[in-house]
Amino acid sequence: MPPSSLFSNMHFLFFFLLSSIHLSVQLNHTTTTTTTNNSTSLFSLSFPLTSLSLSTNTALKMMLRNSLIANTNNNNTQLKSPPSSPYNYKLSFKYSMALIVDLPIGTPPQVQPMVLDTGSQLSWIQCHKKAPAKPPPTASFDPSLSSTFSTLPCTHPVCKPRIPDFTLPTSCDQNRLCHYSYFYADGTYAEGNLVREKFTFSRSLFTPPLILGCATESTDPRGILGMNRGRLSFASQSKITKFSYCVPTRVTRPGYTPTGSFYLGHNPNSNTFRYIEMLTFARSQRMPNLDPLAYTVALQGIRIGGRKLNISPAVFRADAGGSGQTMLDSGSEFTYLVNEAYDKVRAEVVRAVGPRMKKGYVYGGVADMCFDGNAIEIGRLIGDMVFEFEKGVQIVVPKERVLATVEGGVHCIGIANSDKLGAASNIIGNFHQQNLWVEFDLVNRRMGFGTADCSRLAK
Repeated sequence: MPPSSLFSNMHFLFFFLLSSIHLSVQLNHTTTTTTTNNSTSLFSLSFPLTSLSLSTNTALKMMLRNSLIANTNNNNTQLKSPPSSPYNYKLSFKYSMALIVDLPIGTPPQVQPMVLDTGSQLSWIQCHKKAPAKPPPTASFDPSLSSTFSTLPCTHPVCKPRIPDFTLPTSCDQNRLCHYSYFYADGTYAEGNLVREKFTFSRSLFTPPLILGCATESTDPRGILGMNRGRLSFASQSKITKFSYCVPTRVTRPGYTPTGSFYLGHNPNSNTFRYIEMLTFARSQRMPNLDPLAYTVALQGIRIGGRKLNISPAVFRADAGGSGQTMLDSGSEFTYLVNEAYDKVRAEVVRAVGPRMKKGYVYGGVADMCFDGNAIEIGRLIGDMVFEFEKGVQIVVPKERVLATVEGGVHCIGIANSDKLGAASNIIGNFHQQNLWVEFDLVNRRMGFGTADCSRLAK
């Protein structure tokens, strides 16, 4: 997946994993229990995440998915007291276009770079047996070196072509092992066997074997850490109650990649977060354009340079067919808006800096708000961009970060039109999550936000 587009992190999936298998897994640990805020935790896992470009050229995950009806919980619902978190852990990551976390997998552990993707379910790693005389061209996992690695046979319940919420194409290979194929709309792919393997953080902290993809053929040098709400995601299989990350300011300086933070479990900064409801869905109705496993939020409106755009909140909510859903996605670089919202954003940008726009230029086939010249000066003319949610919660994008450098000195507004991709969804990508804690509280079904200097926190 060559990184020729800033929209590379959002990938159309011809086949998308929607799980229905209930996996009963527990994290193994040896530690004392500590109490933090309203929840009891056993460990705090924090990962260094590296944000680098993905090798995908397309921009919007399109899934074959079940349609569901939004759950309209009252905002005043009492928060659940979460069960003891299996673990809490902190690492850090690098950021430029995608968030890459190095994870220790196997026994003994082999460190694997994986894209942190809240829009995907199946986690997969690169699997290649290392030749003694010649190392592999990229980081890859050697199954023969791990004592906890095992493959899934064709008879495993997961390895069925059709089961509820599970549309990943699987087949039986010549060795009677479960083979999967993961295809993307731009022709990129990953395929191999479904396997079980541990994430081994230390001698006393590790997961039981989780179901992963072990890719022997792929067009990307890294793996994927699937973190959506599906039952086969890492988040679900490891039974974490919450996770959060802090994306640092993007810097294009040669030789430098900024670092952010990633928590599995309790985040000690969460007492400063402001929360909004996570929209969830009931399995009672088919909506062909809805992704029921995404982290869906109720966006209320957009302001640019202090001006509230005339966009109905209904534009940001799923309609009867699921179109218009608004999701937060760490695996998407830029933000995508449906046609009605995008047109209003573009009209305001044209009003502010229309004469400076690069005529006839469309980046990645979807972004046409691009400029030559001084990005800071143009950003000041456009002003701050604000995404407004319920309870006064906002994501504020300062005017200094409204534009992103794409290629050859060209700068583009970090927003594209999702309708041009044939998928009418609103997606808030990682470009608009910089210097912001984003917490996914899975037990209480809410999203938390808190401003921060993410580069400083990761040190």
